[in-house]
Amino acid sequence: MRRKRLMHAGLAALLMLGTWTAAGTLPAVANDAAASPTDHQPASAGLLSAMQRDFGLTKSQAVARLKAEKTATDIDPKARKAAGAAYGGSWFDATSNRLTVAVTSNASAATRQAVRATGATIRTVRHSARELDATKARIDRLNAPAGVSSWHVDPTAGTVVVEVVKSDRADNDVRTFLSQARQTGPVTVETVASAPGTFAAGTVGGDPYYTGNVRCSIGFSVYGGFVTAGHCGQPSAAVYGWDRSYVGNFQGSSFPDNDYAWVNVGSGWWTVPVVLGWGTVSDQLVRGSAVAPVGSSICRSGSTTHWHCGNVLALNETVNYSQGAVHQLTKTSVCAEPGDSGGSFISGDQAQGVTSGGWGNCSSGGETWFQPINEILNRYGLTLHTA
Repeated sequence: MRRKRLMHAGLAALLMLGTWTAAGTLPAVANDAAASPTDHQPASAGLLSAMQRDFGLTKSQAVARLKAEKTATDIDPKARKAAGAAYGGSWFDATSNRLTVAVTSNASAATRQAVRATGATIRTVRHSARELDATKARIDRLNAPAGVSSWHVDPTAGTVVVEVVKSDRADNDVRTFLSQARQTGPVTVETVASAPGTFAAGTVGGDPYYTGNVRCSIGFSVYGGFVTAGHCGQPSAAVYGWDRSYVGNFQGSSFPDNDYAWVNVGSGWWTVPVVLGWGTVSDQLVRGSAVAPVGSSICRSGSTTHWHCGNVLALNETVNYSQGAVHQLTKTSVCAEPGDSGGSFISGDQAQGVTSGGWGNCSSGGETWFQPINEILNRYGLTLHTA
């Protein structure tokens, strides 16, 4: 029986059927996830094992990196404030295990000292984050052809990176777009193997929620429901769980331009602050939504390819899907496949966002984008369900 299997594998998603008894509140798998992280151990044994596998680290190196990433996440907003108008971006440096903050050459000695006082290292750059963001905003107003994959601010390079599908680099419309983009400010062009696409899928089997003939993945529990990808369903569309029982309806949905949605929960379902580890790692408790800097490790849970990890590659990227551009996505090196759409991106115990789309697969590799969780919460006035 499906429920018996899930008791061994973990929670079916972030939701559980109300037919489980209230004794103990949560199954043992969720209690194990709750007990695993401590002040001395920043993650469960399963997560540390996955870090060792996916990043080629020893256990002590994985522990050190997770602690350093948490520190970087905590000091990032302080360093940004200290840099003021001279701020040029920030990222986590996995080599030094420290946050690096870019500042422009006109930054005063006092400003530099204030940034260093937060614990960050400094790199001098030519352009401020405000200048780079303005360049990206001007590109956002251009009409991008299908051969242009995406564009984002790269603080490590001090430029806006425009990515083009390799096979379309010589296309006349692409060349015209690149010419216009270069006139907006500092722009660098890179190529990618494939055009981006979303990861929704037709009805092919068990996990974990369905609307119409589409299967997607639950993102994060919020009080009253869960958040997921907007391309998975339209407002008022009915949602059914892994067992095909009625869960609720899409209460809000936006795609393209954005890629987020939320679904209300009822009919015997309730929410829990858990991301399913699929037996690869222990089910992970969600304790907040602090934004992980560029360079941080991040993991994704989805109903097709389950649990995979990688790095944050870029923030605030515009992705040019065939259905239209989607803005303010975060780019990662984590793979995904159809059916993973809407699933959870988490860094440590901090919710990051819901899977939007990408290119490639989990056999040959690829890249994936997610819609940041805090934007979704703010848009719909929702509260993240945390442990």
